[in-house]
Order: sequence, then structure tokens, then C-alpha cells
Amino acid sequence: MMRRILGIDYGDARVGVAVSDLLGITAQGVKTIKNRGYEKLIDELKGIIDEYSPETIVLGLPKNMDGSEGFRADATYEFAEKLKEVYNGNIEFYDERLSSVGAARFLNETNTRGKDRKKVLDTVAACIILEGYMTLHKNK
Repeated sequence: MMRRILGIDYGDARVGVAVSDLLGITAQGVKTIKNRGYEKLIDELKGIIDEYSPETIVLGLPKNMDGSEGFRADATYEFAEKLKEVYNGNIEFYDERLSSVGAARFLNETNTRGKDRKKVLDTVAACIILEGYMTLHKNK
């Protein structure tokens, strides 16, 4: 039996969450969580983890365009450590350099504007991260 994969787009202001289907083929957006500090964030994510029981959590790793890692990547690694307090499964990182660009393009194509756009941008980015990760691992 296949297990789900959870994709997370971690940000200072908002955190997008997506989940794979049981076959690991498609990604569906779960929600965008307002980041009001680790404690509240981890608490809310624990509920999502309990609901979907993912085999793996994929965190988007923000790299600079030259492939180097900066302070945003450091914040993501720190977040991963906090996540281990409520999740003892596999945590992997996926280069998310173009996920926000892809999410913005998708929202432009679907003509999503204003408040709606802000609400779903991070969820769409989480879907893009998750789909990219699944595509990369499909042939392995």
C-alpha cells in the first residue's frame, strides 16, 4: 500500500501545505497556514500530519539562483528540526527555486487576484514543490 507525501512551502508569513494522493501521482492543496510562531504552526501541522499520516514530508528548500543556500535555507532547516518534535518519519528537501514563480504564473493563468491570490499562493507553491519531488522520484 502506498503512503501519502506531504509537501510544505515554509515561509515567514505563511506556510503552504499540500498532500499527495495514495498513489503518489497528484498533489492537492490542503491549506495555507498563517505563521504565528513555531508553537502554533507545529500544533496546526501536527493535526494535518495526524490526519494524513504521511510517509515522507517534503520541504521546499529556498536556494539562491546560483544554487547556494542563504538565510532562508537556514530558516527551513531550523523549521525541519522543530517539525521532528511531532513527526518521526522521513523529511526531505526539494529545491524550490522556481515554485513561487510557477505558482504566480498558475494564478495569473487562472486569473486569481487580490485577497484570493494571497490565500492560495503558498498552497499552490506547496503543490508545485510536491509535484516536482514526486516527478523526480517516480523513476527511482
